[in-house]
Amino acid sequence: MERTQNFIGSSLAFLDAVERASRAAPLNRPVLVIGERGTGKELIAERLHHLSSRWSGPLVTMNCAALPENLIEAELFGHEAGSFTGAAKTRHGRFEEADGGTLFLDELATLSSPAQDRLLRAVEYGEVTRIGASKPTKVDVRIVAATNENLPKMVEEGRFRADLLDRLCFEVVNLPPLRLRTGDVPLLAEHFGRRMAVELDWPGWPSFSREAMAELEAYPWPGNVRELRNVVERAVYRWEDPERPIGAIQFDPFASPWAPGKTIAPAAGPQPVAAEAPAPANPGVPAMPSTATSDFRAAVHGYERALLEEALRANRFNQRATAAALSLSYDQLRHALKRHKLLEGEAA
Repeated sequence: MERTQNFIGSSLAFLDAVERASRAAPLNRPVLVIGERGTGKELIAERLHHLSSRWSGPLVTMNCAALPENLIEAELFGHEAGSFTGAAKTRHGRFEEADGGTLFLDELATLSSPAQDRLLRAVEYGEVTRIGASKPTKVDVRIVAATNENLPKMVEEGRFRADLLDRLCFEVVNLPPLRLRTGDVPLLAEHFGRRMAVELDWPGWPSFSREAMAELEAYPWPGNVRELRNVVERAVYRWEDPERPIGAIQFDPFASPWAPGKTIAPAAGPQPVAAEAPAPANPGVPAMPSTATSDFRAAVHGYERALLEEALRANRFNQRATAAALSLSYDQLRHALKRHKLLEGEAA
């Protein structure tokens, strides 16, 4: 299988993990790749295959979590015609397909107990038996497995076979989460941003504004590199001016001002006149303009702009903090800033 992704990063935690995988690649031994979702476990599996003597053989991938439990064994080991309902003809399993190459088992921890038993025999003796067959078939397969689970803890709880774990853990590559890869977020953001700009036929790459990049670096990235790629590509394609640095980042694409529970500001209307004397103005809020004006729209426009400018200064030009201070959604604030030409690089 061909990939366009590359390893990008300069943090020591990330480089150590890649180096460990590279050293284990030439050895004909199983490797476990442990890491959170989106950390690049499949890319490590590809590296282990392509740097090994099996590079010209097949690299077969199976996601153990993507199949119903009753089909996993048939997918792994194959079946004979008529061995169960729906088995109209003999089918080779993933082990036979990967003969002479590498079999990558993603989401290993989701394997059922019977599948673990048969996998142990395949790893131990290098042979598999199709469902419904009476004789085993010899296979020459290197196993690379990945999970985000704590396998030793699963062994203690009786949910994973200890002897299978012993066979698979010749080497364990632990991939660091993106939040601990110091300095790698800007590198990855620039990489994904440039690629998206090319896809959109932009004349150049304007990069991110300082504020936007600070937001990217401060975010904890629960989805790691996969999530970062989505956030960056979404920000690029939504940006309307490819000549200006990208300044709007949306981490949650499901966020909506119309979601249940959101408070929508009431429409402006006549306000009751209070009998009491007006309270002192809040510090940091611009004074109300004089009511003696011949241009109502211009007065409202000017006061709204003054409110926005003051709130931006008070929140050190952090747009998300400003939106929260004004009880606006992020998109509502961006719309208001654009209307008043207060976005970075726009002339007043």
